[in-house]
Amino acid sequence: MRRGCAVGMLQPLDQPLVIAHRGASGYRPEHTLASYRLAIALGAHYVEPDLVSTRDGVLVARHENEISRTTDVASRHEYADRMTTKVIDGRELSGWFTEDFTLAEIKSLRAIERLPDLRPHNTRYDGRYEVPTFAEILTLVEEESVRLGRSVGVYPETKHPSYFAELGLSLEAPLLADLGRHGLDGPSSPVFIQSFESGNLQWLRPRTPLPLVQLVSATGRVDLVTRTGLRRVASYADAVGVAKDLVLPRHADTGTIGDPSAVVTDAHDAGLRVHVWTLRDENQFLPTGYRRGEDPTQTGDSIEETQAFLDAGVDGLFTDHPDTTLEARRLHAAAATSPVLVGGRRVSRRRARVHPAGLAG
Repeated sequence: MRRGCAVGMLQPLDQPLVIAHRGASGYRPEHTLASYRLAIALGAHYVEPDLVSTRDGVLVARHENEISRTTDVASRHEYADRMTTKVIDGRELSGWFTEDFTLAEIKSLRAIERLPDLRPHNTRYDGRYEVPTFAEILTLVEEESVRLGRSVGVYPETKHPSYFAELGLSLEAPLLADLGRHGLDGPSSPVFIQSFESGNLQWLRPRTPLPLVQLVSATGRVDLVTRTGLRRVASYADAVGVAKDLVLPRHADTGTIGDPSAVVTDAHDAGLRVHVWTLRDENQFLPTGYRRGEDPTQTGDSIEETQAFLDAGVDGLFTDHPDTTLEARRLHAAAATSPVLVGGRRVSRRRARVHPAGLAG
């Protein structure tokens, strides 16, 4: 039996959520306490840890359970014999995997920047930070919420839950236990639980009142964001977390964004919120038209891109650069109430930007 939707209680009154994707990962190596701490300082409403398991069943924050790109494990001679090849969700991967390390061994490693060529400024922090446990992240969030006098939420993702379950390292029970120990297991707790898999969300549904989020990639289960699929998702989840191209599709020939798809409208009709991922400042991640110059590492016009998603009606924004996204949200809100003259009529700046031709009469 479904235990109710808590999303409405968590949503800010008028503005979409800003969710710090792996922390402020545009400025610090992702999934470190430093990245989460900075994200909170910049004003993010939620921080997002991806969760995997150690061999002894402790949840730690890593983008993937293969950790050669996010830690210094490849340079640690004592762990050279742990390198192996595995099949994870149908994909063959070689490297070092969290489930082959105890927590004590994971704690001996240090985090490194996952995208050093794109974010060389982050490499100066390589080797400075541990891999945090989920419990440590919850403690940080709790302490910062008290210090700042505002509620900061957590938005954990269970990574490869079926794979870990087959190893006897189920992610869901430890996740709920950690949340419960920190008093974050009630219907109004500032928590979303997300997954690309639907089976573990359906398992969680009768076991927690916390809002659940079905993730959908642009190349994955796109059947889930059809009208029928969204109604099905609404039977076990409270929101969909969708790749941004599913909301604002890009033209194949030019790389520019087109008109919004029906995803937001159809999701809202099904009673689901829509959180879009992932906004980033660098040219490499921006549609044509929002890029500035040819260098993929340079900052483009991510503010304008963010406002396009706000115009499309999304309810939340995953971002590597929380400060940029928050500023775009502020400017968007101001524009919505600031009138301009278009065709002799006073309209909001937001409406003028979205529907310039239709207002010209």
